[in-house]
Amino acid sequence: MVSVPSRAEIDYVPETVTRSVKILVAGNFGVGKTTFVCGVSEIRPLRTEETITEASIGVDDLAGLGSKVQTTVALDFGRLTLNPQLALYLFGTPGQERFAPLWEELARGALGALVLVDTRRIEKADDVLAALERRGVPYAVAVNEFEGFRRYPLEEVREALDLAPETPVIAVDARRRDHGLRALITLAEYLFQRHEATVS
Repeated sequence: MVSVPSRAEIDYVPETVTRSVKILVAGNFGVGKTTFVCGVSEIRPLRTEETITEASIGVDDLAGLGSKVQTTVALDFGRLTLNPQLALYLFGTPGQERFAPLWEELARGALGALVLVDTRRIEKADDVLAALERRGVPYAVAVNEFEGFRRYPLEEVREALDLAPETPVIAVDARRRDHGLRALITLAEYLFQRHEATVS
């Protein structure tokens, strides 16, 4: 059974932890990855956000992102102890195409990925999903439901993204810790089931 600690600041990995897993939190530019990692991390997260400047014009696609003023330029990092023995290390990837070489390095050694999707710009998820599939990184999809925008049935999202039937799809509000925990537990259970299927 999964037992997640409270949001109290935890600086060191608990002594009971015997296994750690690297998880990517991926998605296109502006989908809510930094918000998600900061929302679930039990330690003070590492953030590498910088103010968006005029240099982004014509380089980063800001269409549909409203008043976004900051962007991740390297990675976000957080940690979540799922149970006394297992810790997840969360690596939030930058969403812009110009950071693809860094994305490649972050993907090394990842057991799986949680892909955040924004239905306002759902077509932007295609490149992220294709990159994970090329590398053989299994993933679950979390639809970040932005306040004030239309929400779609998850089966419609699955169809729009052409996902495999077994790929988990879950709706989240990236600002809410309970939603983030549920999404990561869904991903962890999916990865465990895949592992069991390969060894049985």
